Amino acid sequence: MNSEGDAPRVALVTGASGAFGAAVARVLDGRGFRLALHYRSGLDRARKIAAELSRPSVVVQADVCDWSATKAMVTQVQDELGVVSVLVNSGAVRMDGLMATQSVDDWTATINVNLIGTFHTCRAVLPSMLRQRWGRIINVVSPAGLIGSRGQTAYSASKAGVMGLTRSLALECGKRKVTVNALSPGLMATALTEEMPDEVRKALLERTAFGRLGQPEEIAKGVELLLDADYMTGQVLSIDGGISIS
Repeated sequence: MNSEGDAPRVALVTGASGAFGAAVARVLDGRGFRLALHYRSGLDRARKIAAELSRPSVVVQADVCDWSATKAMVTQVQDELGVVSVLVNSGAVRMDGLMATQSVDDWTATINVNLIGTFHTCRAVLPSMLRQRWGRIINVVSPAGLIGSRGQTAYSASKAGVMGLTRSLALECGKRKVTVNALSPGLMATALTEEMPDEVRKALLERTAFGRLGQPEEIAKGVELLLDADYMTGQVLSIDGGISIS
């Protein structure tokens, strides 16, 4: 799958204490990776996930909005596990509200975590990936970056920004065998959807082809495809129950 020879394969998953991050971690563990499980505030959940894995892992904490903290986190991972070969950016926040009334702080915080945080983690791992001439960056986005949703200007802008980042970064990295793709889940059974008002969730479910939430394990299968796809880069892989085409 890669050209690392006998070096241990290491993957960093941000937001690994969440339901989807945990599902991604299990997929990567099954593929033989050592896991660095990032969390922002869910230490106990991250530790529980680490205990379930079959291979060496480390639990790391950082505010990805902070460049210095992100660099320090990646350095810790490299010291304890080795050079990061795979980065999955699955951590995100969603603070909904109509722009006319939403607080500037909430709007800005969404951009800082989802877009600036993705830049920070990509920037921190990229030099080593380029030097070893192999890597996979998978940025988790959302149909909100493709279609409009009332009350989600911040979230939509952040995810559309990550899609643009993904496409441009892919062009910078391809000759070094580093692929950069985005994975776009639909509505999943996670904490983010649990926080939605019932009427909003119902309306969104009606836009899917299946009329139900996706399970994190279903969506995480897309990570395996992106690991193995040597000639695929700069793309958005939608596993969203058809919501982005409705």
